Amino acid sequence: MSNTAQHRNRLADEPSLYLRQHGHNPVNWYPWSDEALERARSEDRPILLSIGYSSCHWCHVMERESFEDERIAKLMNDLYVCIKVDREERPDLDGIYMKTVQMMTGRGGWPMTVFLRPDLKPFYAGTYYPPEDRGNMPGFPRVLVGVERAYRHDSEKVGERADQIVELLAESGRGDSETEFVEDEAIAAIAEKLAGVMDGVDGGFGGAPKFPNTLALSFLLESSRGHGDDGHAALVKVALDKMAAGGIYDHLGGGFHRYSVDQFWLAPHFEKMLYDQALISDAYLEGWRRYGESAYRDAVYGIGDYICREMIGDGGGYFATQDADSEGVEGKFFVWTPDEVAAVVGEADAEMVCRFYDVTDGGNFEGSNILHRTISTDELAVMFERGEHEVVEVLDRASAALFAKRSERVAPVTDEKHLSDWNGLMIGAMAKAGAALDEPRFVDSAKAAADFVRREMVADQRLMHFYADGACRVPAFLDDYAFFGRGCLELFFAAQRQEDLESAEIAATEIIDQFEDGESGGFFFTARDAESPLMRTRDLTDSAVPSGNAVATELLLRLWQLTGKDRYREIGERSLNALLPNALANPHGGAHLLNVALKHRRGYAVVVVSNSDSEGGVALVRRALELALPELSVLPLTGDDPVWLPEPVRGKSKGSEATASVCRGTSCMAPVARADELEALLA
Repeated sequence: MSNTAQHRNRLADEPSLYLRQHGHNPVNWYPWSDEALERARSEDRPILLSIGYSSCHWCHVMERESFEDERIAKLMNDLYVCIKVDREERPDLDGIYMKTVQMMTGRGGWPMTVFLRPDLKPFYAGTYYPPEDRGNMPGFPRVLVGVERAYRHDSEKVGERADQIVELLAESGRGDSETEFVEDEAIAAIAEKLAGVMDGVDGGFGGAPKFPNTLALSFLLESSRGHGDDGHAALVKVALDKMAAGGIYDHLGGGFHRYSVDQFWLAPHFEKMLYDQALISDAYLEGWRRYGESAYRDAVYGIGDYICREMIGDGGGYFATQDADSEGVEGKFFVWTPDEVAAVVGEADAEMVCRFYDVTDGGNFEGSNILHRTISTDELAVMFERGEHEVVEVLDRASAALFAKRSERVAPVTDEKHLSDWNGLMIGAMAKAGAALDEPRFVDSAKAAADFVRREMVADQRLMHFYADGACRVPAFLDDYAFFGRGCLELFFAAQRQEDLESAEIAATEIIDQFEDGESGGFFFTARDAESPLMRTRDLTDSAVPSGNAVATELLLRLWQLTGKDRYREIGERSLNALLPNALANPHGGAHLLNVALKHRRGYAVVVVSNSDSEGGVALVRRALELALPELSVLPLTGDDPVWLPEPVRGKSKGSEATASVCRGTSCMAPVARADELEALLA
């Protein structure tokens, strides 16, 4: 193995934490740069492209096993131009080469290992490779030698393979022909298809590993509301219940880990991603508004509290991720033994606390215990013959003490970079949660983050994707404009600030002018004037985050409803019709677009409440928020309408009386003054 202290490569001074983590490997790493690409061309060397991210457990494993090994590093240096990429800094590169890995291997994941010709065409790909042959997995040295030999001695076959992959990549983004939206029977069939792969006992989709897949859950909730299928809604409820009780949720610190390695939501992959917090918060907020379950509201609060406590930088922007590992061990920060619990909470309460969180001598994770819940507080009260109120007090006190003690441990590393797309998702989630829960600090957090992006992540009047160490870089992609624009729109409804509405409209304009595919509909991932390795692609499906195409379409349609500007409607509907065939054929990957289509067909609506700070106005706002209609936005106004307010929602005041006006499309109904009248209008 290498003594990394004696090595220093080109990554050591990069702003990306992930790249810096490899800055002392004996590998002669380059960042993605003209220097690296020119060297590959001039020396006719294949490129070894390695892509990962800072909180990726198996990325750390491959680094320790291979990239820190002098013998393996020498092979890499002798045979290849080695380029390391942070997928979160360059999602364009990650997206196009991840498709390559999936085409070649049938699966994807990180670390991603792709071999390119100097013209950047891929010809061989995989993910994690062990340092030596292991079962059916070839060792990394054998792969390195074999791939380079093929490049040198079978160049014609390698070229044909590379050309074939590039053609398949081009085909993957073309989609099918346009279609108008489908009938109720087809939606029911799509929902049935999704529900058919759900786990009715433990919740979620399929077996292990299990991801939250909140976009699909939201579609099932939305489609069940339209078709009265309580069975599908019940499956969603099982998933929400089980995730909130499972080890995937951090019961002491709040927030959700990335996914569960088992089917029971017990043992998570411990990293915490900003985008997961945003999407899961949205799902639980929707669940709470639908069912009124306090556990769902508590999950939203848990996420919001975690974000406000640990994931906000000095400037107000949201950090990207927290690692799965601490002290080189995955999950060490989060697990407990019975003796550790007793030492913190005291012997008198230890048995009850351990029973509630299922902490046992045998453990459930490598001899220790991931906290999770298998019993309710009322069941615990019966078991220990104590009042439920007393039990709750004991658990609250114990949980606070355990959290304080855990805070003394060596914490996982936080990747403190800021990404405008992920910030956009979190801005929207915090704004919605703050408005629905009447929690001003969540809205204030969203306001500070939006202000940070506008202040620090704009260069030459263009949004940038990545910010670290006081500087922004990498021009924004479709997801950045779409997610930030939608986040600012949600914040506009929560805080009624002119600058947030302006940001949403600026984002929409950039999406149309810089990203629209005028020939096929929808939007490219990269801007017209941006560097696009190999080709400009359209990402048509949801991944860990919703499809940028779907969110851009949603933003345009909602802005049309709010502002009445026909350009938004025309391009939004053209995109919707162009993207629907792909979503209908692949509902799991098209769930967010299907959700947008359902809401658009029902009619995105705004409830404008005048004199919202009066007693009657507060009652109207709360009732509108309680109705659990996802296509509905609430705009509370006080005093005279500001001159910058869009025309369709301006002038709805009825003197000094609090009123609510429901606006759909470009028309508004007559204002009403009572909550029951408002409910009748929205029924």
